[in-house]
Amino acid sequence: MNDYKVNKTYEQINKKISRGEAVVVTAEEIIDIAKKHGVVEAAKRVDVVTTGTFAPMCSSGAFINIGQFK
Repeated sequence: MNDYKVNKTYEQINKKISRGEAVVVTAEEIIDIAKKHGVVEAAKRVDVVTTGTFAPMCSSGAFINIGQFK
């Protein structure tokens, strides 16, 4: 892990989550944070980036599914 400028382990982040101290942002928010502070500082400040999608986006595959050929 020494190859990176910011080193956080899952264990460290999970402990911060358990204590309610983790900084969690959306994928959209991290872009602004990185633009404002740079990617290294953004990585230092933020612990978790959520990337979930809105329900209609998740089920849109049903509309474009053409089935499977044998």
